[in-house]
Amino acid sequence: MSEVTVTVRGEHEARVAPERATIRVSVRAEGPERTSVVEQVMRLAEPVRGSITERADAGSVVDWTSKRLSVRAERPWNNEGKRLAPVYYASIDFTATFVEASELSIWVSDISPWDGVEVGWVNWHLTPETSARIEREVAAQAVGVAVTRAETYAHALGLEGVTPLEIADVGLISSGQPAPPAPMMKVRGAAFAADSAPAMEYEPEDIVISATVEARFLAR
Repeated sequence: MSEVTVTVRGEHEARVAPERATIRVSVRAEGPERTSVVEQVMRLAEPVRGSITERADAGSVVDWTSKRLSVRAERPWNNEGKRLAPVYYASIDFTATFVEASELSIWVSDISPWDGVEVGWVNWHLTPETSARIEREVAAQAVGVAVTRAETYAHALGLEGVTPLEIADVGLISSGQPAPPAPMMKVRGAAFAADSAPAMEYEPEDIVISATVEARFLAR
């Protein structure tokens, strides 16, 4: 046997502690009069906005947004099947990105008892710079795994070394049967929904960044 084509797959993953936590908080109000409902939700939202800006000035919040006021009306039905007077619902949504889980926990514990406040999801993530760096490292490791596998197969066949012919994301190596493309890089983080309990603790799980490649080598 002088030469043979070897096709292998290489995988690697890394687990990284989250660097940031982005939380969504909504402030809501309802009532029979549109004007009073709007005034109420604006009043309830002001201390939430103030608490976020204070933490942004202190450096514990690195980014935040406030979506504009949303108002809708519904006409409920009573037990007799008759439409009642309209009920107005108003809401303002906030997102804030914290640099420390402890600061996030303290803030949520502070605001969750406030009137009209609903604490939503929390998304743990990395900074773009860290994410890009880890993805490069994981991709390189996946390629290394593919090379090692190809060399192992070649040596088992009594051949000396391998020469790369193709390397691609999963499903993109040319073959007799078409395969649907799949993303090479996958990032799995943790997202949590918070309830309105007065005391909360957040313990984020590691973010998993994984890469899978397919490679074809000529073994001689």
